[in-house]
Amino acid sequence: FSCQWAQAHFRFREPYSELAYALEAGKGRTRAILMAVQAHIIKYLLFERKTEDTHLERLCQISRREQSLALAAALAELLWTAGGGFRATICLVTTTIHLLPHGDYTADNFTERIQLFEFSEKAAAQDFISDHINSFRGEGSHGVILFLYSLLFSRTLER
Repeated sequence: FSCQWAQAHFRFREPYSELAYALEAGKGRTRAILMAVQAHIIKYLLFERKTEDTHLERLCQISRREQSLALAAALAELLWTAGGGFRATICLVTTTIHLLPHGDYTADNFTERIQLFEFSEKAAAQDFISDHINSFRGEGSHGVILFLYSLLFSRTLER
C-alpha cells in the first residue's frame, strides 16, 4: 500500500456542524471506499437512527458519539452484505505477529499483525466495531486498509 493508503482512516467533519455527517475524503484512490461508506452513513442517519429531528437536522445535529455509531452501523452493514447476509469478518491490528515474511512477501509491520474476528450475527459485528471504532477512526490506524481487508475476508477469497 502507498503512503496515502497507510494514512487513510475514517475522519468526520466537526460534530454539530452543517457537515457533521460527512467523512473527509482527500484526493486519491481511497476516495471510492470512503464514498461507499458515506452513503451507508447517510442512510443510517436518515432512516435507521431513532430521533425526533427533521431530515436535515438528522444529518447536522450529531455528536462525535453519534458519528461513531453511524460509522459502526455503516461498516457492519457493508461487511454483512459482503458476507452474503450470514457472516462478517473484522480485521484489527494487534501487537502480536501472526504472519512471518516468506517468499516474495516483504514485511510492512502492519499486515503481519492483523487478527481476524468472525461473526455470525450482524448485531454482534456492529457492537464489536463500535467497541473498536478507533481502529478505523484513529489517525495512524490504517482504518481504510483494515476495512478493505475486512471486506475481502467477509466476502471470502473463493467468492
